[in-house]
Amino acid sequence: MPKLSVIGAGTMGTGIAQVAATAGWDVVVNDSNEDVIEKSSQSLVKVMNRLVEKEKIDQQTADGILGRIDFTEDPQHFENSDLVIEAIIENLEIKQNVFSTVEKIVRPDTIIASNTSSLSLASIGASLDDPTRFVGIHFFNPAPLMPLVEIIPAVQSDPKIVEQAKDWVDNWKKLTVLAKDTPGFIVNRVARPFYGEALRIYEEGIADFATIDWSMKEFGGFRMGPFELMDFIGNDVNYTVTETVFQSFFYDPRYKPSFTQKRMSEAGLLGRKSGKGYYDYSDGISLPEAKKDEKLGRQIVDRVLVMLINEAADALFLNIATKEDIDLAMTKGVNYPKGLLKWADELGVNWCVDRLDRLYDEYREDRYRCSPLLRRMNNKNQSFY
Repeated sequence: MPKLSVIGAGTMGTGIAQVAATAGWDVVVNDSNEDVIEKSSQSLVKVMNRLVEKEKIDQQTADGILGRIDFTEDPQHFENSDLVIEAIIENLEIKQNVFSTVEKIVRPDTIIASNTSSLSLASIGASLDDPTRFVGIHFFNPAPLMPLVEIIPAVQSDPKIVEQAKDWVDNWKKLTVLAKDTPGFIVNRVARPFYGEALRIYEEGIADFATIDWSMKEFGGFRMGPFELMDFIGNDVNYTVTETVFQSFFYDPRYKPSFTQKRMSEAGLLGRKSGKGYYDYSDGISLPEAKKDEKLGRQIVDRVLVMLINEAADALFLNIATKEDIDLAMTKGVNYPKGLLKWADELGVNWCVDRLDRLYDEYREDRYRCSPLLRRMNNKNQSFY
């Protein structure tokens, strides 16, 4: 079996190590912080014990997985790695410094990858003397449970390296999709309106948090409403991704962040992890009741959904990924009830264009411009599938 080295022993790095070790790979987990390494090791033991208790695996299997994972503060242990995946803080300069160090340790044929969710892979890869062996491998949290992995070639990547990385991750029993190196890749790009348009609806006074969340679950079929999900992710994390995507797209108004979320983040109202966000999670506090108005609820869903469909269509228009990979990414990466492009076919491309044009006519904001692909397909009476 090949050997994996993971840089970063946080939640994501630990999860990636578990995935690879479960597939039979030998894994080295590296972190410069001894306490973080100890926490990672202990958390993996707890996870294995829980899986044994639930009879998901037997004790022998659990012992085998743990036995294939070594923890170290010394990056020299990377020297015999076939694949290195970095899963550290989203800071370009820090990542570049790490990669330039790692390249001097590993073999010339070692594939070097980043788990970044929002930074330019071309910029990270530029820190390497041989960037042809560099690729993006983006897992979703928690890595052992979430089936989707985005594979993102940098412009410098050798296609054979990309293919090899994809094959390895496929063999880890993950569902892989290929995405272009653009801000947010597939999921974090296409999902922006789920949060952004919900926040806009709230800021306009159309509905409160609970009513918007209820609407998206009741009539949209989403597992969580946007405000529940932002509280779960963390308002600081979600806002930072939104701000990064906005800046990276040269301030395209479609990705404009919300002052509501910015203020929540600034105030430390981060969601579940801080005890309070859009909702109060203190003991004894009941969550607010939604205004269960069917007409209002369907209007909310229609507005958010058509913005999501427009974003998915534009990703296809700009060749970010195939239509199949875009739909797979949204159903398996963020648990959407349907692929957005298939959903567009069900509603009708003409319905989508009409709703977007109405929004644009009302607001006269570029935020609501219809994707050229949707308009072209509508003129030709075409569908996505």
